[in-house]
Amino acid sequence: MLRRFTPPIAGLASVAIFALLVGCDAGKSGTETASATADTRGRTKGAVPITSGSAEARRLYLEGRTLSEQLRAHDGRQLYQQAAAKDSTFALAHYQLAINAATAKDFFEHLKRAVALADSASEGERLMILALEAGGNAKPAKALEYQEQLVAKYPADERAHFALGGAYFGRQEYDKAIAEYRKATEINPQFSPAYNLLGYAYRAVDRFGDAEIAFKKYIELVPGDPNPYDSYAELLMKTGRFDESVAQYQKALSVDSHFTASRVGIATNRMLQGRHDEAAGLMDRLFKAARDDGERRNALFTKAVILVDAGRTDAAVKEIEKEYALDAALGDSANMSGDAQLIGDILLDAGRAAEAAQRYAKALELVERSSLSEDVKQDTRLADHRNLARVALAKGDLATAKGEAKSYTDGAASRQNSFRTRQAHGLAGTIALREKHYDQALAHLGQANQQDPQVLYWTALAWKGKGDAAKAKELAARAANANILPLATYAFIRAEAKKMS
Repeated sequence: MLRRFTPPIAGLASVAIFALLVGCDAGKSGTETASATADTRGRTKGAVPITSGSAEARRLYLEGRTLSEQLRAHDGRQLYQQAAAKDSTFALAHYQLAINAATAKDFFEHLKRAVALADSASEGERLMILALEAGGNAKPAKALEYQEQLVAKYPADERAHFALGGAYFGRQEYDKAIAEYRKATEINPQFSPAYNLLGYAYRAVDRFGDAEIAFKKYIELVPGDPNPYDSYAELLMKTGRFDESVAQYQKALSVDSHFTASRVGIATNRMLQGRHDEAAGLMDRLFKAARDDGERRNALFTKAVILVDAGRTDAAVKEIEKEYALDAALGDSANMSGDAQLIGDILLDAGRAAEAAQRYAKALELVERSSLSEDVKQDTRLADHRNLARVALAKGDLATAKGEAKSYTDGAASRQNSFRTRQAHGLAGTIALREKHYDQALAHLGQANQQDPQVLYWTALAWKGKGDAAKAKELAARAANANILPLATYAFIRAEAKKMS
């Protein structure tokens, strides 16, 4: 599984800070163990110190960090909570509780606590926390600035390079990400998480052979953890080796039966094989066995995507409405907004623009009425321009669509938000497609998110409009066979892309 931190709200999907798991002991020498046992001695001189007045809190933190670095967030969270209880001023414990939060509400609460404690922590810890705060408030450029400062101040810290690599990954600057991950492995060849993200970075640029080498090294270093098998399984799924992928996911579950990601992976393979009922049933079982609301939400979201892929719009909406009910019980406005946004997307894809508009309005209202930061609210208002543009386009109102698209494009540029800029190009590309301005559509779509199969499908449509059937078929096949973990936009186009290819 790819370690990705994304604040759990649709308006903040732009943030995508990858693997913000930094922070280590500069006090003593030694090397980190590759197993799932925390090394309480630290690893290298010149690394970010861990500031805590309690040796027991620090020990619990390190054990939790080892677990969460192997994507065992639920288990790591228990130890971080204990660490925070032992030391009420432990900034990094709250930082990690934010990153590993099961809900958006918990994320923002622990982020606020970490920020409040940041001035009493070391400079490195403060930069880590400020980067997370910037990301959580939809300021990815500022988050990157803090991460670059962290590496400049702690060039011998593998986790600092790892986090910077994750920031570049989120910006789709894969060559830079690869360089940072490789630097992390040069500093500490036993630092297994870097091999995991290195594999995903290679996969993103279709260097599947290099990705396989990285994932196998990851397995070699931590054979007693589930995530290495899960990550390798995802590569096998990506390359269409579905049964082999399932076998690796099952191996991960043999190590840890609670490793939710692998259950999602098996269900995804079955969906891609056309076995939708089986895939949905697997998510029903995951929901019943879930240990927290994060795992329950994962099961419901995945089942919804499976149902969208099967063409069952109303059933998919019901699953996200169950998510909404979970979040409403917690008073989690951020996740409730994200749920309303997703339902709107599903309805819009089904041609139900008026209903979608109602859900988008609800998504905005929930954030406006919440206690979320003004930065979050501004970003959600910006996202609403995109929603309004897409609804107008679906209704054939090109003038309104263009006006809202311009507002979105201008806002993305002013906020220096590369994710939203890519979305803005995607939106402009679909408007140009509607107008049959195919060259203009291709120019915009070429600057949109190339990792999103929906963008590839739109690009195929543009080439078809230009009369290049071979190019259109090639891109449609790439979109149809993206073979990625559940993503709504992939489910929206997979069947049509298959027909076109």
